[in-house]
Amino acid sequence: MITTEQIKELRELTGISVMQCKKALEEAEGDKEKALLILRKKSSSIAEKKGDRELGAGVVEAYIHSNKTVGAMIELSCETDFVARNEEFVTMARDIAMHITATNPEYLDESEITEEVRAKVIDMFKKEVEESGKPADIQAKMMEGKLAGYFGERTLLAQPFVKNPDITIKGLIDGGVQKFGEKLAVSRFSRFAVAK
Repeated sequence: MITTEQIKELRELTGISVMQCKKALEEAEGDKEKALLILRKKSSSIAEKKGDRELGAGVVEAYIHSNKTVGAMIELSCETDFVARNEEFVTMARDIAMHITATNPEYLDESEITEEVRAKVIDMFKKEVEESGKPADIQAKMMEGKLAGYFGERTLLAQPFVKNPDITIKGLIDGGVQKFGEKLAVSRFSRFAVAK
């Protein structure tokens, strides 16, 4: 039997509704870790369903590191002013700005990577892959892995969240979609650093 304490603990961890937490715990037979995985999977499918909705509101949030030499600004969009004014939504925007300050991503998502950039990176890894002496199909998989790793480090939505490396920034946003019931998206971001 699922206790109120278990539901309350999961809700505090995720911020997701009591009913969704209860259902996830029931499905996971009381296992908190399994329930968290269930909620993450559901958040992805919910985000996918809301993907074609219009973004009409949002916030601009900034984070400046304590040494005052680096910071970031982000526009996190949502559907309504009601969500945009929600303190948890603003905190999410600030957390993503802090993440950008720490990781300095070059791209928002894969769609921003041009064929020219991709070709340069392939050239960069080509010699290393060819010198491995592996069969061509293995070399192709090696190249795929190297490209995924290289661009994953430089793409905001694919990066592990600095406050919780178990989820990516996309996972954080998908969780927000589940929590707030609206489509959310990073519309744009910029990182600033004092030139040395």
